[in-house]
Amino acid sequence: MTVTSRGGGMFRTKTVEQSIRDTDEPDTRLKKDLGTIDLIVFGVAVVIGAGIFTLAASTAGNIAGPAVSLSFVLAAVACGLAALCYAEFASTVPVAGSAYTFSYATLGEFIAWIIGWDLVLEFAVGSAYVSKGWSEYLAQTLGLIGIEVSTSFELGSFFSFDWGALLLVVVLAFLLYRGTKLSSRVSLVITTIKVAIVLFVIILGAFFINAANYTPFVPEPTPGTVETGTGIQQSLLSFFGGASSSVFGVYGVFAAAAIVFFAFIGFDAVATTAEETRNPSKALPRGILGSLAIVTVLYVAVALVITGMVPYTDLATKPDGTRATLATAFASLGINWAATIIAVGALLGLTTVVMVLMLGQIRVIFAMSRDGLLPTALAKTNRFGTPGRATWLIGVVIALVATFFPAQDLEQMVNIGTLFAFVLVSIGVVILRRTRPDLPRGFRTPLVPLVPILAVLACVWLMLNLSVETWLRFVIWMVVGVIVYFSYSRRNSILGRRERGDLPAQATSSG
Repeated sequence: MTVTSRGGGMFRTKTVEQSIRDTDEPDTRLKKDLGTIDLIVFGVAVVIGAGIFTLAASTAGNIAGPAVSLSFVLAAVACGLAALCYAEFASTVPVAGSAYTFSYATLGEFIAWIIGWDLVLEFAVGSAYVSKGWSEYLAQTLGLIGIEVSTSFELGSFFSFDWGALLLVVVLAFLLYRGTKLSSRVSLVITTIKVAIVLFVIILGAFFINAANYTPFVPEPTPGTVETGTGIQQSLLSFFGGASSSVFGVYGVFAAAAIVFFAFIGFDAVATTAEETRNPSKALPRGILGSLAIVTVLYVAVALVITGMVPYTDLATKPDGTRATLATAFASLGINWAATIIAVGALLGLTTVVMVLMLGQIRVIFAMSRDGLLPTALAKTNRFGTPGRATWLIGVVIALVATFFPAQDLEQMVNIGTLFAFVLVSIGVVILRRTRPDLPRGFRTPLVPLVPILAVLACVWLMLNLSVETWLRFVIWMVVGVIVYFSYSRRNSILGRRERGDLPAQATSSG
């Protein structure tokens, strides 16, 4: 019986069986090197980065006050609900591509393409954004040891040359080209060091907490500015709710949750390594949920410490645009030597963030190319068992964006892209439970459909708390994706070509 696809046209679905069979094709086979510990390392490596070193402080000072710790909890709940859905999908469909592959099996080719296009906002744009942050920390770290050098310089009014970001992306692309296991070993060493630094920050900072700084825990709402959020810069929810801004107050707590969500970006990248995992039915759920649990505890602890050390008003962005970081709080108390340790931790933290985000983007492009929605040449694997062409293509694109283009406002674009992916994955779990109840599932999301529905509601809620400007950019990005699909991907789809008889159908039985 032929089970290559179900349905037809732009809503045809690729069966789970066919997706799994594709992983055995000699020319596009990935090497299975990863276990549970590797996946937890990847998850912690990608999540502990810019968020814990910068967002906690600046978001407390500008938007939420001491209640930023509550904002982290709200973001973590949304991530946790989505993670339960990711864990079921990843253990049921252990194929590269994450949300793209899951959507292809449940929601159809067009939605799968849209989610793959959307994931570029999370992985590629996220990589470029964090690479620029890494470059800034490199200059800061070199300055702390007496080497004053700028890692970027201006090229006219709109462009710059950021050699720090370029250096990072090239080195990481080389590591990813050489193999996922090598990348995992590098991540393990760096992640161990940066977690130790985060724990150091929490323990040291706890000795300087002043309980009075927690009052008021939720500051009274205040008018927004261009920097903190007013007009189309304020959250969509506060805009339609009639508030003048989303600065402090309840709207501020919710808006902050949508922003610090960026700090959790990437845990879903663990799911993109499904095809390279030994015993994925057990390892993937443990890796996804384990890494998320670890970083949530660390994030909330850091948020509580940082707002307890200094008044939240001291963490507001300065008139010259300088944003507060963890180092700001320690420096304000005269603990300047801690700034050096924090800068090193941030530099290491951002290194592995970029590595795993790049890994996720490469695997999504690999999966889409194997399905013909992108040029199939990108799905060829090299002698190291990695998609070499896709690796260097993504490396070049990210390097160009990070090296020459400004990074302002990219974090909210990354957030809305990721939340949209979470929504579709959560819906997909319910659909696959009904259409394919016979599939073996290594992990089952509890209380279906309640948990997926809650995941969808939580993610949509966070999306509504992103700025109007971000929504406008997101819509434009999606329109471009639709144009690309109908002009190239639809007619080059492997499933579509089999439907038309351009390729022989693969006849195999299911069930």
